Amino acid sequence: MGPSGSGKSTLLNLIAGLDRPTVGKAVVAGSDLGAMSDRELAKFRARHVGFIFQAYNLIPVLTALENVELPLLLHRLSASERRKRAQTALRVVGLEDRMKHYPNQLSGGQEQRVAIARAIVNDPTILICDEPTGDLDRQAANEIMTLLEKLNREFKKTILMVTHDPQVAERAGITRRLDKGQLQ
Repeated sequence: MGPSGSGKSTLLNLIAGLDRPTVGKAVVAGSDLGAMSDRELAKFRARHVGFIFQAYNLIPVLTALENVELPLLLHRLSASERRKRAQTALRVVGLEDRMKHYPNQLSGGQEQRVAIARAIVNDPTILICDEPTGDLDRQAANEIMTLLEKLNREFKKTILMVTHDPQVAERAGITRRLDKGQLQ
């Protein structure tokens, strides 16, 4: 948590290997991200990082299942294996009955669940969440937080989340504040 402009999103981008440090090192999961080539960083992200954003970034002409399958196109998997993994991810987030629905046929909370399924389909080590409940009503936000807690507890996912919502922050195991680029 922290005020706007404090560096929260920049910190997430450094941890995810989207930005490179200009000073110091970013060591994540034992890897020095600043020392990696672009290709190595892409492999690191594909293997270790799942992204969940405030905007769901779903492709409107694709079904929920097809949206979740997208990251798997970067891997050498058969179409049936991609489909099986996407179906499993949608089951984990409780949307097995919505696999064939398009984003415009889903509620905001369901769209965010599809985005979460897409983020976990590669079985990443770390989930990077930038305001994942920011566009949701309180009930949908609570459902998403319950799902994130389940992913942490049952599936042992490390979750790094930026939020401005104190009720969401209360549910975190550890809360840190960032102010003017300084982690407190």
